[in-house]
Amino acid sequence: MTTNLPKPMEALKKLLADAPARINGAATIAELDVCENDLIGRTSPIAAARRTLGQINDDAERAATGKEINDVASQIHAMIDARRAVVETAEESDRLVKDAVDVTLPGRRPERGTHHVIQSTTDEIVDIFVGLGYTVATGPEAETEFYNFTALNIPRTHPSRAESDTLYLDYGDDEDQILLRTHTSPMQARYMEQHDPPAYVVVPGRVFRADAVDATHSPVFTQLEGLAVDENITLGDLKGTLAAFAKQFFGSDTQVKFIPHYFPFTEPSAEMHAYTNGRWIELLGCGMVHPAVFEHVGYDPGRYTGFAFGMGMERMAMVRHGITDLRTLLDADRRVLEQYQ
Repeated sequence: MTTNLPKPMEALKKLLADAPARINGAATIAELDVCENDLIGRTSPIAAARRTLGQINDDAERAATGKEINDVASQIHAMIDARRAVVETAEESDRLVKDAVDVTLPGRRPERGTHHVIQSTTDEIVDIFVGLGYTVATGPEAETEFYNFTALNIPRTHPSRAESDTLYLDYGDDEDQILLRTHTSPMQARYMEQHDPPAYVVVPGRVFRADAVDATHSPVFTQLEGLAVDENITLGDLKGTLAAFAKQFFGSDTQVKFIPHYFPFTEPSAEMHAYTNGRWIELLGCGMVHPAVFEHVGYDPGRYTGFAFGMGMERMAMVRHGITDLRTLLDADRRVLEQYQ
């Protein structure tokens, strides 16, 4: 005897009639997956209809009903597969368009770093003097009082020896006190002790003084020391060398002048000024090496003469680029530093 149950086919026929619109309305694979689950998934009307088959007692009727359910499911599945092929093709075409690369365009090169303007200024000035026949030397940043002061003919009463100007690291006995060098000039004495004349050397490096940071001062800055010792060197050699340097660094039309000054380790001494940016500006200190310096290192002051000069790299960079505030060079802002690449 057949159980008199409502047949599910009416709902499935409506499902089959509505399926094309729903399936064709799916614009992406994700939307189509949702549609497939709603139409033929575990919670779909088809799944519900299959669960009622067990309630049909008549074998023939159950088989016929099951076949009709499977036919509806097969038709809907076929429509979903057809739509899936169309959507996958469209999505792949869209990806190809978005990922298209014009191979004729130049490649995107990664940004390259560069030296800081102070370092590049130092390197350029060193190259100029190497081209003039000088060698390059470096020395310790922690220096003894003897090499920083005494060997350079700086008397014990000179104010630069005071704690207000110099950063001492260790207080020893007399000349054994250790300090952060206040200039690169100690390498004059160290180099001459280790090398017989003639000597032509430049010494770049950091120096330290007890200065507060402002527009023109910093407790740490970079200097370049120069020394030339040979027979028959004159003040004319000094002026010619530094004038040649200024023309190479600032331009061939650069004018320079030398104004008498005082430095304990040179005699006579001078400041070199250059006419740039519409005005005269002090660039560096220089002079003929004092005979007392030669005596400290064992050179014969009766046979050899020489000249020395020292300049600040920050000052050279500021003059060249028209920078008015030293703190600009100490700023870590890339927007500032990239202007001087």
